[in-house]
Amino acid sequence: MTQTFSEYSPATVWEWNTENGGQFAAINRPIAGATHDKERPIGKHPLQLYSLATPNGVKVTVMLEELLAMGHVGAEYDAWLVNIRDGNQFSSGFVDANPNSKIPALFDQTTAEPTRVFESGSILLYLAEKFGAFLPNEHHKRTEAINWLMWQMGSAPYLGGGFGHFYAYAPFKIEYAIDRFAMEVKRQLDVLDRNLSTREYMAGDEYSIADIAIWPWYGALVKGLIYEAGEFLSVHDYKNVIRWTDQIAERPAVKRGRMVNRVMGDPASQLHERHDASDFETKTQDKLTTAT
Repeated sequence: MTQTFSEYSPATVWEWNTENGGQFAAINRPIAGATHDKERPIGKHPLQLYSLATPNGVKVTVMLEELLAMGHVGAEYDAWLVNIRDGNQFSSGFVDANPNSKIPALFDQTTAEPTRVFESGSILLYLAEKFGAFLPNEHHKRTEAINWLMWQMGSAPYLGGGFGHFYAYAPFKIEYAIDRFAMEVKRQLDVLDRNLSTREYMAGDEYSIADIAIWPWYGALVKGLIYEAGEFLSVHDYKNVIRWTDQIAERPAVKRGRMVNRVMGDPASQLHERHDASDFETKTQDKLTTAT
């Protein structure tokens, strides 16, 4: 049955209705800036990360764990939890880290004046260039990796803010919106599947920041881990994406990276904050709960 269109007609001038419903209504607002004062914590390591294990947050923790696995000691980091459902992203300290109030945000404490880096794609590119890793040196390969990094940054809002919002989070289902964004997400999955039919990784034969950026979003989608939409989107059809997803998921650094700043799921997979490599063995939620 086709849904009947409502009689809604936009007002001449939009006004903010704080009672608009939805899971994120309490923290969404049309203005920027801090809502409360709270200093940004700073740990002992060269890099200070402020994040949550959403797909965008996982990109950066995976990148950092991959760098450490390669032996880049300068990539040691403190990962501070920013719980966006509680509005932590609107603290004065976090707004100083990212005026857009979106996780993740990073400070590099090793520069003469600490360097702030925000937007997950910018952070991946910054770290790749700082450590000379996960971004090919050869001109065409480098450009191809950046192409796919930018593809992800431009495409994921249709998946998360578009499809995910209307399918999973909106206060009521809107057939037109779900159909529109489901069609776009399936087109994106087909783009990925076709590309991976002739390549091991997104940009060719080298694992790069392109894979690190795309995997937390589209890898999770084809494994049915976000929005509970796997059957709805027939994700089993994208066999090359699934092959690539499973291959990346087996990397030890990826397994560690997706645990950092995680506050949902199996307590053994949740490391709310990471301040030392040993925290993976001693400070996951299952162990902390047992200890108390």
